[in-house]
This record gives sequence, C-alpha cells and structure tokens, in this order.
Amino acid sequence: MKLFTKNMIILVFVAILAFSPLYFASDAEFAGADGLASDAISEFNADYTPWFESFWAPPSGEVESFLFALQAALGSGFVFYYLGYSKGKYSVGESKRN
Repeated sequence: MKLFTKNMIILVFVAILAFSPLYFASDAEFAGADGLASDAISEFNADYTPWFESFWAPPSGEVESFLFALQAALGSGFVFYYLGYSKGKYSVGESKRN
C-alpha cells in the first residue's frame, strides 16, 4: 500500500473521530469547563468566594475565542518549531558522521 493511500485512510479516520460526537450528540449542550466548575463549586459550598478577580474581561465571546485560538496557535508553533529543529539538528549530525 502506498504512503499516500495510508495517509488518506488515517485522515478519513481522524475526521470521523473528530466529527462523530457532533453527529451522535447533536442535541447535547457543549458547555465550557469554567461554567461547569463554578456550578460544581457553588453546589458544594454556596458561600464560596473566589480568591481574586480577573483584571480584564474580553469585550465579547468572539474576542475571547480569538485570544484562545491565538494562544493555541502560538503554543503549537513553538512546540513544532522545536520538534522540527531537533529533527533537523539530528539529521545534520547523522549525515556528518557518515
């Protein structure tokens, strides 16, 4: 089996895994962890007060989502740059030995 065919099979499988929850749980509410955590805390201790408050709140949910996506993109950029750099450094070092 060719490498391209294997990659396409894996890509289709990953897409099925990623989108199947949206199909099978189409009527489910996908809530964030922050909201669920605050609900659970207030259920256990109604008198709980947070230790601190945020010093800045995003003006809208779209800005908050954008900042989260930007943070994820920058983080993955750094991680994969390091992995690529390490792989390239290893490959160059290996070719010098031969």
